[in-house]
Amino acid sequence: MRPAPAWGGARWIGAGLLVAGLGLLSWWSTPASRAQSLPATVLSIGDGDTLRVRQGARTATVRLACIDAPELAQEPYGQQARRYLQQRLPIGAPVTLEIKATDRYGRLVAEVIGEINIGLALVEDGQAFAYRQYLSQCDARAYLDAEFRASRHRFGIWQLPGGITRPWAFRRSGLRP
Repeated sequence: MRPAPAWGGARWIGAGLLVAGLGLLSWWSTPASRAQSLPATVLSIGDGDTLRVRQGARTATVRLACIDAPELAQEPYGQQARRYLQQRLPIGAPVTLEIKATDRYGRLVAEVIGEINIGLALVEDGQAFAYRQYLSQCDARAYLDAEFRASRHRFGIWQLPGGITRPWAFRRSGLRP
C-alpha cells in the first residue's frame, strides 16, 4: 500500500475561466486545437482532477480527461488526490495538453502529459477512478488496466473493499458542502 504524501495545502476555489473577452474559449474550442498537442505551464492545482495552466498569453482551467478523482469533501481521499497532483505537477512545470473537449463549465478537458500521463498515473496509484462514461476519448484499456492494478494492490481509494463512493455518485447524492 502506498502512503499518501503527508503535507497539506490551502483549498483552492475554482473561478472558472477568468479570461472573458479574450476569446480564449473559442480559441481552445476550435477543432484544430483539439487535434494537436499544446504546450502549457502549470499555474495551480484545484483538486485531484483540475488545474490551471498558461499557454502563451492565455490562462485556462483544465479538467483531466477520462478520470474522476474524489471530491475534496470525500475526506481524506479528495485531499490526498490533490496533494498527489501538486507533487506530480508543481507550479511552473511544463506540460502538454491533449485536448479532448470543453465541458459545460468552460474548462478544457484534456489528457495532461508532464513527464508521464498524469491522469493515468492518478488511476494507477489509486488516487482517481477511470471515468467510464468518458473513456472513449482516451486509451480505455490503459485506464481500466491501471484501475484494476490499483484495486488489486489496494492503493489509495481502494483501501476500502470495493473502493470509496465514486465521485460521480457522491456529487449526485447532494453530500457536497
